[in-house]
Amino acid sequence: MRIGISANALKHSGGLERYAMDLVRGLARADFDGNGNGQKKPAFFARKIDKSLPESKLIDAHRIKVSFLPGKLRDAYFSWALKRAQKKAKVDVLIGCNRVEGSEIAICGGTHIGFLRATGRREKRSDKRQIALERKQYREAKVIVAHSDMMRDELRTLYGVDSAKIRVLYPPVDRARFSPVDVTARNNLREQFGFKADEIVLLFPSSSHQRKGLPLIEKALAGLPVTIAVAGRAPEQVAANVRYIGYAKNIEDAYRAADFTILASNYEPFGLVGIESVMCGTPVIFPACIGCNDAIADEAKHVFKSVDADDLRRVVTQAIDLRRAIDGDAVRYDASVDTHVDALLRLAREISAAR
Repeated sequence: MRIGISANALKHSGGLERYAMDLVRGLARADFDGNGNGQKKPAFFARKIDKSLPESKLIDAHRIKVSFLPGKLRDAYFSWALKRAQKKAKVDVLIGCNRVEGSEIAICGGTHIGFLRATGRREKRSDKRQIALERKQYREAKVIVAHSDMMRDELRTLYGVDSAKIRVLYPPVDRARFSPVDVTARNNLREQFGFKADEIVLLFPSSSHQRKGLPLIEKALAGLPVTIAVAGRAPEQVAANVRYIGYAKNIEDAYRAADFTILASNYEPFGLVGIESVMCGTPVIFPACIGCNDAIADEAKHVFKSVDADDLRRVVTQAIDLRRAIDGDAVRYDASVDTHVDALLRLAREISAAR
């Protein structure tokens, strides 16, 4: 059985690009056909492929160039060109990690209608094109893998997808990378990041600060004895309670050094940072609208009303008063890459056998 993966890129990034890289690593360890005869490299279709990455050696790379087109036309062209490339590569089952037609397994890590509703943004002509492509992908797919219960509900209510077609599989996280450290190692990490021993640090990992809610956090926590440590893109302006700690390549160390991880997004289909943080032993302070809340044990999360500065301030104050260590086992599902890939392969075999 020849597996194909479609994604926007093979590179270090967040969201579904990172998820696609996890699939590549998991598939490299798996027996595609279940017969012990070894595995075939998956065909990987993307706009950009970083050939310096070790994962690039684990795939049969197919780059689909779209840079010559206006940005608003690139999704549609990629989807059209993918059909030809997929046929040429003799793919049996395609896993679509981006908006494309023809993916037998469509990965839903967010919906465009859900995003527009949550953010209150007016629908433009380009949005209509993206939504139309999403609808076609979901209609043609044999199975849609929703990355959260929230996404399952959006698929049913906003896109009219039959529940029988949806499988909820929370995305994987590398437990070998994201794990707690002892007190001595944690203290050393805090020193490396410049955190004082008695300083209460709220880690804010983000490359899109407006969307992740930094302005709300700054406003809600003004005057509280906390430091909001921003990891990722540098903020344009730094408030008195914010400290930029740079792009944390080893984000797991930033989780370990912080007292809490905080986000205030108004739309977060899953939120892998929550699972990563908890696995590192650091509890989270999240709005109710973040999809991963269902996957985190109660003792490891502090949840506030979405887009409510007063409730955010109340919950942060309460979290500080109740501060306690967690052991990294507060995730309510098996987050291993291999378990997730095995589940996808079972779906792929069912689809291939039915054909």
